[in-house]
Amino acid sequence: MYIMPKYVIERTLPGAGQLTQEQLKGISQTSCKVLEDLGPQINWVHSYVTGDKIYCVYISPNKELIEEHAKRGNFPISSINEVSTVIDPVTSE
Repeated sequence: MYIMPKYVIERTLPGAGQLTQEQLKGISQTSCKVLEDLGPQINWVHSYVTGDKIYCVYISPNKELIEEHAKRGNFPISSINEVSTVIDPVTSE
């Protein structure tokens, strides 16, 4: 069974933590529209907004599709890293 890779994308966006709900809604709408145009292979799971960065989790067959999403949506990319495994408190048991 093939499991689609998961990626963490780091986006540097000065003032990200100060974006309004309306601005975040607009960014989300743009992202969803681009994802719809790209097809069902790429999926946005969620994002974490911090002071000057946004960390996004995506499921995609490759980095190139994530880069195309960023290009079409005019989203910055500082780095794209494939997730090799996930750990959490249950890992310690």
